[in-house]
Amino acid sequence: MELSPVQVRVLGSLIEKERATPENYPLTMNGLLAACNQSTSRYPVVNLNEPTVESALLNLRADGLLRVVHSRSNRADRYRHVLDEALALAEAELAVLGVLMLRGSQTAAELRTRTERLHRFADQEEVERVLDALAGRPEPLVARLGRAPGQKEPRWAHLLGGEVADVAPPVAPDPSARSSRSERLDALESTVAVLTAELERLRTEHDALAAQLRSLLS
Repeated sequence: MELSPVQVRVLGSLIEKERATPENYPLTMNGLLAACNQSTSRYPVVNLNEPTVESALLNLRADGLLRVVHSRSNRADRYRHVLDEALALAEAELAVLGVLMLRGSQTAAELRTRTERLHRFADQEEVERVLDALAGRPEPLVARLGRAPGQKEPRWAHLLGGEVADVAPPVAPDPSARSSRSERLDALESTVAVLTAELERLRTEHDALAAQLRSLLS
């Protein structure tokens, strides 16, 4: 499997939102754009536009990694991943892989902290067992890397891009100290995306009703 960086970001965002904000999932295009371009819980931070994400969605759908939930009304289509089905991933494996896709290479300790909203691990050893399982597949999905400067533990990276995605953010003094604030910011950004999508739907319905009224009066 060799996904582009945009495809990785799209899938990672869908994985995260499926678990973190299930009430808003599957995601509309507006919701997906907001999730991909979040300034929190992302490394690197990107600014993708709709045509770029649309192209990634088409390719992911063709590869059997994504499905479109079509609307029977005027509501926008929604998108959901099926990576867990395609690769036979358990919930814990999907959570670890999703966070690696969104935030680059990380230690097992960082992964345990950052997957809390997606899957709660009992301890760091459980995270390491999941990583070992993903790395031990006939076609490995993650790889163990060396230690980053200032860290005592090895890092792990996903292999969905075909090569080791050795992208690590600057080491934070305490990765858990910002988790609560980041979660609140993530929730706010998700809410804004949902409200934006709903406003767009109302605008579309208003335009359709206005057109019908003009037709009746003419």
